[in-house]
Formats: sequence, C-alpha cells, structure tokens
Amino acid sequence: MSQDLLPGVTGVLALADGTILQGVGCGAVGDAVGEVCFNTAMTGYQEILTDPSYMAQIVAFTFPHIGNVGTNAEDLEQITGVAETAARGALFRDVPTQQANWRANGDFDAWMKTRGVIGLAGVDTRALTRKIRETGMPHGVIAHAPDGKFDLEALVAKAKAWAGLEGLDLAKDASTTQTFTWDEGLWSWPEGYAKLDKPKYEVVVVDYGVKRNILRALAHVGARATVVPANTSAEEILARDPDGVMLSNGPGDPAATGQYAVPEIQKLVASGKPLFGICLGHQMLALALGAKTVKMEQGHHGANHPVKDLTTGKVEIVSMNHGFTVDSASLPAPVRETHVSLFDGTNAGIALADKPVFSVQHHPEASPGPTDSLYLFERFAGLMDQAK
Repeated sequence: MSQDLLPGVTGVLALADGTILQGVGCGAVGDAVGEVCFNTAMTGYQEILTDPSYMAQIVAFTFPHIGNVGTNAEDLEQITGVAETAARGALFRDVPTQQANWRANGDFDAWMKTRGVIGLAGVDTRALTRKIRETGMPHGVIAHAPDGKFDLEALVAKAKAWAGLEGLDLAKDASTTQTFTWDEGLWSWPEGYAKLDKPKYEVVVVDYGVKRNILRALAHVGARATVVPANTSAEEILARDPDGVMLSNGPGDPAATGQYAVPEIQKLVASGKPLFGICLGHQMLALALGAKTVKMEQGHHGANHPVKDLTTGKVEIVSMNHGFTVDSASLPAPVRETHVSLFDGTNAGIALADKPVFSVQHHPEASPGPTDSLYLFERFAGLMDQAK
C-alpha cells in the first residue's frame, strides 16, 4: 500500500476496500479477520467481548471511554472458550483507562492479552460508525504489532479474501460439547449471584452460543436449565420431559445453522412444549415456522434500542446484537408479529397463535441499566404453568 504509517503507530485496521485506520495497539499481539460492527452501549464492554454472538466480528465501541471499570471473573458471558468463539477484536476512541471500580480484579488491557482479543485505540470511531451506517459492515483485519511493522497489502488482501458471515454456521463451534445443568440466579448487591435451591421448572436450553445471564434469568423465575449441544435431536430433548425448551442466542447465519437445527425445532414445536427463542434462536424458530431471514446492512448492536411489544403497547429499551433479521413480510399464518424495532421497523418478536411458542430478536437477559425485558422470562414461566 502507498499509505505511510504515522510515527508511533502500533495498531491498524485494514478494510477490504483498502481503507487503513491507524492507532495504538493494545491487548493481544497479532491479527484477526472479521466483520466490523459498532456497538452503542456505554457499559458492559466485558460482557460484549465475551458474548458468543459476536464470534467472527470486530467491535467498534462508540462510547469513547472504555476500561474504567476494569474486568472481573463474574461478568463473562461465554460458558467456555476464548476469543475464537467470541469477538475477535475491539476498536476504541481513547486508549483504555486504568480500572477504578470496587468489583474490578484485573486490568482491561491485560485481560484482552490473556483472552487473545486484539485492540486498537486512537481510532475515529465516529467516522467509522458513519461509514458503516452508509455502506454496511465491512470485512476487516485488526492487527497489533509493538514494533509498528505491518504488511498493509497482505492485511487488505486478507480482508478481501474473507468470505464473511453469510452461509457460515458458527453455532457448532460456540456450543457446548457436553450437557450440563445450571442453577445460578441473577446478581444483586450485596449478596452476589443467587442460588436456585428448589426448582419449579425443568428447562432444556439448546446451546447455539448461550450467554450466562440467559441461564441466570431462567433460574430467577425458578427454572433449572439443562444445557445441551446445538446438534441435539428433538427426541433426546423430549426424552428429558422438560417443562419447556429454550433456543439460545448464538453467532453466524441462521439459515446455515438451520440446516440441521430447523428440522429438530419443527419437532419441538409439534410436541406442544412451551418454547422460547432468543436472537439466533428466534431467527431459526422463524425459519422452522416457514419464514425467511436476510442479512442486514449495519445490523443492530447496542444497549439503547427501542422495541415495541405489540401485545401490550409498551415500548422497552433493549440490548440487541444481530446482523441477520427475520423478514416480517414472510411470516406465514398462524405466526403473528409481537415486537418491532422502532429504529427501522424490523421484526423483533413472533408467537404462534395456537401453541405456547414465542421468541424475540433482542436480549431480554441483558441489563445495560434498565431491565425492561425480563418480563419475557415470566411470560415463559406462565406458559409452563399453563402446560402443567
């Protein structure tokens, strides 16, 4: 590339169109390829970077000050795995600050190094966000080299050569490989995480890349979760005689994961068991019911998304993270739309009129401040009560 690097540059982001963003490298050393998206959340950077739904993505934080609450062992969202099954890189306006929070037990930069997350600071994240809004989420390579030496041509070529997320089944890699149970509830001060002593419900969670707080929210309404791998058959799930089944969030193209998941979801729907889907689980439930999914230009990534619950008329502020969406025009009867995004009118929830089956695109377990959507777990519990 003809572009010269500025003095002191130790990190770059090379986009497939040849654009090079320069800055200060942080976190892990090396390079990683992925889809570049922006996230508008002001808090929760540790949860974001450990969310399996961000697998094969590089996250640009629009909030300029990242790192001040440090990191701790409690705020991880992944069940297992490191950077390969979550966000591959992170972009910051300012160099991450030192921690200043009573819960912190580690430095953010050191945490990124340990996890293998490559960071780039000093980037004009506002300009990058505008570029994504105007032209869509680009393919890019984030690189950190303390000596400041980069082969820019090779990095751009790597970004160009990456096939992207369409047609990519990532859930199989993000999923657990072994079945396990979960009984830890939501966090509250000063007790910490609650413990579920006497479960009221038994729920099987199909793990396409589940977040810990989904499992905690289930425990909060009295459900003990048995988490099973993504490729578990409907027969195996129903043999456990659960009170309900949850289809979890996860990364990748729902149509690709749906190749093996959709037939099993159709059997679960036919069983009459209460069924609740979140994010990727929502998209694959829609596919199983006959709808279509499409790739979005910029996706929804953030903690300040307004969504309207059409069943109550209420508007809730939610956390979202998805680059694919359910085509609401393709929803067949008896599927009804229950939630819509007030940003762009895209689908954010569905339900069956004749079965205890529903799902949402957003993350009701996420708590970026308000907990507007936790009622959905109560709704799920209500369906399980009715089915008993």
